[in-house]
Amino acid sequence: MILVIIGMNVFSEKRIELSQTIASLTGSIRMEKGCRRCDFCQSMEDENRLFLLEEWDTEENLMTHLNSEHFRVFRGAMSLLKEPYEGMFHTVFHPAGMDYI
Repeated sequence: MILVIIGMNVFSEKRIELSQTIASLTGSIRMEKGCRRCDFCQSMEDENRLFLLEEWDTEENLMTHLNSEHFRVFRGAMSLLKEPYEGMFHTVFHPAGMDYI
């Protein structure tokens, strides 16, 4: 599984516009092949700090998503940010025998 965390710092006057744009995309992203999760969150400490959290089953499906129209719309909305977004990609594995945790 691949976990994608995208952190964004938005201008306060653009927060609602960006939030509405991303929220409108999450349902469609969830329907893409291989998407296990797509959540949009706001920091509890800073309302202008936003996060998009995604889980993908394979690198192939993630790469298809990164080349999709949904992701192009997302990247277009990044013009509303104070600074470039931070993208982190983590490969997650489940070690054998860890089912009890």
